[in-house]
Amino acid sequence: MSDVELRHLTAMAAVADEGSFGRAAARLGYTQSTVSQQIAALEKAVGGAVFDRPGGPRPVRITPLGTVVLAHGRDLLARAQAMAAAVDRFKAGDGRVDIGTFQSVSNVILPLVVRGLRDEHPDCDIRLFEEETDQPQVQELDLMFFDGRVDGDVEHRKLLDDPYLLVARPGTFPKGPVHPAQLDGVPMVAYPPICDQARLEQALARHGVRPHIVCRTAGNETVLSMVRAGMGSAVLPQLTVHSADIGSDASLRVHALEPALPPREIFLLWQAHRTHSPLAARAIEIAVEVAGRIAERL
Repeated sequence: MSDVELRHLTAMAAVADEGSFGRAAARLGYTQSTVSQQIAALEKAVGGAVFDRPGGPRPVRITPLGTVVLAHGRDLLARAQAMAAAVDRFKAGDGRVDIGTFQSVSNVILPLVVRGLRDEHPDCDIRLFEEETDQPQVQELDLMFFDGRVDGDVEHRKLLDDPYLLVARPGTFPKGPVHPAQLDGVPMVAYPPICDQARLEQALARHGVRPHIVCRTAGNETVLSMVRAGMGSAVLPQLTVHSADIGSDASLRVHALEPALPPREIFLLWQAHRTHSPLAARAIEIAVEVAGRIAERL
C-alpha cells in the first residue's frame, strides 16, 4: 500500500466520475495511455482490480475493492487539497504568529504592529503573551519584545532607546530638569528589581544615589496612582509616560533628568537559526518601522 500515490487516486477519481478512461484523460489533460498506466499502478499497489472494463462504448464499472479504495482515496485527495491551500495561505502571510510583550510596548508599539499586520493579512491569527520577567522564554514564541539583551541561543534586533523621566507631584521638585543626585534618599515608587529596573538602580548607585523605595509594583497605572497619592516620585521610561498621557494630568509633573541616565534599550528577540514564517518575518519588519517612527518622536 505504500506504493499508492496521489496521482493514482486522482486518475481513479476522474475515471469513476467520467465513466471512461478517455474522458478522464481529457479532464486531466493526460493521454488515455497515461491514465491506464496510473490505474494499473494503483491496482498493483492494492492487489486487485478497481475497475471492470467491459470494452467498447460501455462505461467502466467500479469493483467492490475499487469502492473501498475510492472512498478513502477521495478523503486523502481532499486532505491534500486542504494542505495545499493552507500552504498557499501560509506563504501569502496568513496563519498564526505568537508575540511576547510587556506593558509599555503593548500600549504604544504593538497596537500599530498589529494594525499593520491585520491591514495586510485580515485572516491572520495574532496571539500576544504579556509577562514581566528577567528570564524571557523565546523558544515557544515567534518573536518577543524585551528591554535588554538575553544570553543564549537568541538573536537580537535593537528597536530604540527609551529615555528615563522623573514623574512627581507638582511642587516636589522645582520646575525644569532634575539632577539625579536630587533623588538620593527621597521617597520613590518603583518597579520590581528585574529587567531594566535593576540596571537603572545600579546606574543610580554608581553615582551614590540611593532613593528610598517605599513601594514596588509591576503595574504602570499602579505606580502612577501611588505617585498621585503622594507616596513618592517615580523614574519611568518615556514610553510609559507617553502611553499614560501624563501631560494632561494636573496632579502629576514630568521632569527631564540632567545629566540623563542610561536609557532603557528595547529589543526584538527570537530563537537563533529559526526560519520565520512569512507572517512572522513581516511582523519583524513592521515592528522595526513602527519603532523607528516612535524613536523620532521621542
